[in-house]
Amino acid sequence: MTFEVIDEGHPLPVEMEIKEQLHRGLKPRHLQLIALGGIIGSGYFLGTGYVVQHAGPGAFISYILGGFIVLCVMYCLGELAVAMPHSGSFVQYANDLISPSWACGVGWSYWLTWVSYVPSEMIAGGLIMEHFAPFLSAPQWAICFGLIVTTINLLHVKIFGEVEFWLALTKIIAITMFTIVAALIAFGVIGHEQVHSQIHVNFSFLSDFSAMFPHGILAILMTMVIIMVNFQGAEIVGLAAGESKDPATSIPMAIRGISWRIIALYVIPVFLLVSIFPWGKLEVDRSVFSVALQSYGFEWSGIVFTIVVLIASISCSLSGLYGCTRVMHSLAKAGMAPRIFSKLNRHHVPQNATILSTMSCWIGILIFVLDPNKKIYTILLSVSGFSGAIAWISICWSQYNFRKKVINDSSKIARLKFKTPFFPYLTLFAIWAQVICLAVVAFNVELRPAFYVGLPLLLVPIIWHRFYGSVAKFKITSWFV
Repeated sequence: MTFEVIDEGHPLPVEMEIKEQLHRGLKPRHLQLIALGGIIGSGYFLGTGYVVQHAGPGAFISYILGGFIVLCVMYCLGELAVAMPHSGSFVQYANDLISPSWACGVGWSYWLTWVSYVPSEMIAGGLIMEHFAPFLSAPQWAICFGLIVTTINLLHVKIFGEVEFWLALTKIIAITMFTIVAALIAFGVIGHEQVHSQIHVNFSFLSDFSAMFPHGILAILMTMVIIMVNFQGAEIVGLAAGESKDPATSIPMAIRGISWRIIALYVIPVFLLVSIFPWGKLEVDRSVFSVALQSYGFEWSGIVFTIVVLIASISCSLSGLYGCTRVMHSLAKAGMAPRIFSKLNRHHVPQNATILSTMSCWIGILIFVLDPNKKIYTILLSVSGFSGAIAWISICWSQYNFRKKVINDSSKIARLKFKTPFFPYLTLFAIWAQVICLAVVAFNVELRPAFYVGLPLLLVPIIWHRFYGSVAKFKITSWFV
């Protein structure tokens, strides 16, 4: 296998004709916000309470560690995406740099990750709308959101990028608003004085180890898996490389912006949250940000963050469906899925892959709604965390092999327009840190079902491809066009 480093942002030769290529309609600002759209879902607004309850005030340390892992993965992906900008990128990289069978397993596993996660976001939006507009039930609202998300993904990719840009921007504005208000509260500028005296706003836990980690330092590792679920979606910027007008410029710009955005949108808000409100009183089933602000008399925050959670659900569903359809398209082009799913519509969008993914999401919605105890939600999230970690490990593994292949050729190294710094240390750290996270899942009773579901979803396609070679020979005669 030989590798060619591209120049001036032009892609390597690909296996498809020009007429079958995805349209390069995404601008740098679209990629910047797509990189955030997938990682700021409703789980961040609703699930941060779980992390804080289990980790204590030291929850912001969990986000720092999680953010560093994300940064390492994104640098690895950035190096590959700039050198070889394929849509469905890390599946193609796994195929070329690890093995076709592994790529088949990772691709199908990643597709099923989003097919499982997207319905939970749609239903979250349905539950919110049922509260504000009860003339439709939560399942009916979820179906409406599904139709909206499907339609947008079937349209020109530029429309998807524009919609996701504004939805993600709204989420960023809301988090920024909380950060400013919480900082003013922490320093006593605003907020009811009586509440200040009752809650005792301070940063004393910073100098008290037992106060920062009331459940012990191992609690940080126990929450890392959930945090990684919150961060999943950042890799979608790599999937969008094949539809970026100038990958050599836009991809590095999006990757480099990840670090300060993680600090600004995750670490600082969570740090201020545990500083202005007792961590033990935070609720798991409500937006912890609105709970904290409402305790200081800002009643409007409840409505604002409820709307933001709704927007986050739609936005994350958009990014997730975008990601799984592009992976399915890539699998079909590589002969790892029926060829019919490689077909593009007149907007150069993988139409059949979108239809299949959407239909699968409807199945997830039905299962979720029929489960009276909503246990399926936890299972879906844990499976998403497991499969997402596998995908990230594959990205880092591919970059490691890629650099090993070209490291002895100084001319190719010089032509790399984006490099993972401190190679191979950051790459190996990202791989083993995620392996440890998966080991934690295995010993966590609540999260262990991820192994029962996630492992078969990974291993079955690998074994199938290993012994049967290609699934593209199987023809699907249905209403797919």
